[in-house]
Amino acid sequence: MRLPDGPQLPRWLQLIKWIADPFGYLNQCRQRYGDTFTLRLSGFEPLVFLSHPQAIQAIFTASPSQFDSGRGNGLIQPLLGDNSLVLLDGNRHRQQRKLLLPPFHGERMYSYCQLICELTEEVASRWVVDKPFVARNAMQEITLRVIMGAVFGLREGARYQQLKPMLGQMLDMTGSPLRSSMLFFKFIQQDLGAWSPWGKMLRRKQKINELLQAEIEERRKQDKSNGNDILTLMISVRDENGEPMTDQELKDQLMTLLFAGHETTATALSWALYWIHQLPDVRKKLLQELDGLGNKPDPMTISKLPYLSAICQETLRIYPVAPVTSPRIAKSPIEIMGRQYDTNTILFPCIYLTHHREELYQQASQFKPERFIERQYSAYEYLPFGGGNRLCIGYALAMLEMKLVLATILSRYQLALVDDKPVKPTRRGVTLAPANGIPMVLKGQRLLQSQPQQPLVGSA
Repeated sequence: MRLPDGPQLPRWLQLIKWIADPFGYLNQCRQRYGDTFTLRLSGFEPLVFLSHPQAIQAIFTASPSQFDSGRGNGLIQPLLGDNSLVLLDGNRHRQQRKLLLPPFHGERMYSYCQLICELTEEVASRWVVDKPFVARNAMQEITLRVIMGAVFGLREGARYQQLKPMLGQMLDMTGSPLRSSMLFFKFIQQDLGAWSPWGKMLRRKQKINELLQAEIEERRKQDKSNGNDILTLMISVRDENGEPMTDQELKDQLMTLLFAGHETTATALSWALYWIHQLPDVRKKLLQELDGLGNKPDPMTISKLPYLSAICQETLRIYPVAPVTSPRIAKSPIEIMGRQYDTNTILFPCIYLTHHREELYQQASQFKPERFIERQYSAYEYLPFGGGNRLCIGYALAMLEMKLVLATILSRYQLALVDDKPVKPTRRGVTLAPANGIPMVLKGQRLLQSQPQQPLVGSA
């Protein structure tokens, strides 16, 4: 079977374009080849990119047995470990997903609200008037501390002090297109000692694993009934056969939650701060909405603010943190929109191109939160967190965290961009982040309707 058309460039050059400027390369391919095209990247099987909502619906609603996905995510195996949820398929994926879902939804999720607001205030209170800071670094500190608090219940202590910088350093090792190359080029993945990039990453991962192992062993000895953190819940859950998670499964899932649970949210928050301060009308409308909250709004009220919600949705539409969803590898032939795909074809629903379809999003290259107030988009038209049985388990927590962090900061602090030059996305590992990290400056405190400052969220 013939795959859809795509660029005929040498494979090594296609890979370099994919690493260096994925959004630009995707735009070029769509203009030339339409909704469906094939990229041939050095070191990978051919990849079919799809961006028509009808095609995405066919993939997301197919039986889970139609596709494997985990084995297509091998790129991040060295970071996360073999047992990571994103690398599993079949029954094992279904069981682990079922075990991991509860802490990220409902009442349990809302128990993290106080933590999110307090940690945001702790970080923001250190900003100095007229002294520039990099928004992405500040947001990463907030989101890393939140995920460590939610996952471990840790906010201090020797192990916390060791883990926090190590996780940040490990992520920074793929913090640019050039440094990200070591995930894509196998020949760079050589342990040539502690000084080599790959060797350094392996040693950092080993040290993080040792710290996680020590934390797990300590927790297994403790009373499980009084912990509300995710690790305590993970240790106490049992699968359908009554078996607990092994230490190795726990470590790999913890790595997944720690990485996926803060890097992506930090990037999204940085973009949100950029757009809010780049566009005066957006900022003005948002501040009016926040000022109408009164003294002590509860988290539910903040999470339902229509304009704040629309800003978060539009932030994730215009530059989605990941350009594509998890790959789908066909386990048997499948027909999508009249085209037949053979077994083992790798299909990539393309988040970025779907989010830039003019018939769905008029003036798609412009930031317009109103579009999310004026209409509702289906799960096949708007998919920042993927979809189907691979939908990100933390999507609800990520959206809640975005809203609470933005509301806490913008209610109390007056910020400005250091300069108003347009900022473009650049590769950061498997995600895309603002090229310059968004330099900002604190201009002063904002007094909410001239009332004394109160905690933004009560003890809900």
